[in-house]
Amino acid sequence: MDIGTIEGVTRICGKSQGFLGLPLRDGTRHCDVAGGEVPTMTSAWFPSPEELKALNAGAAIHVHIDGTTPAPMMLSVGPEPDPV
Repeated sequence: MDIGTIEGVTRICGKSQGFLGLPLRDGTRHCDVAGGEVPTMTSAWFPSPEELKALNAGAAIHVHIDGTTPAPMMLSVGPEPDPV
């Protein structure tokens, strides 16, 4: 997967630490479990042609998280890109 630039990006994380930099859009969402509005960070990722072929063939998306205690997360599909 290639890092994309999310619509409405509000900050770039990790670049000053030597990573590629992850464009994020900060926001909030309602969560009944946590009790109200919770902060969110959304990033965009684009599959390579090979990954897209595998996804269309039924392959799963794997999420890798550093550490031992994952934070709650959600996956969704973003808007289709504008035609070129």
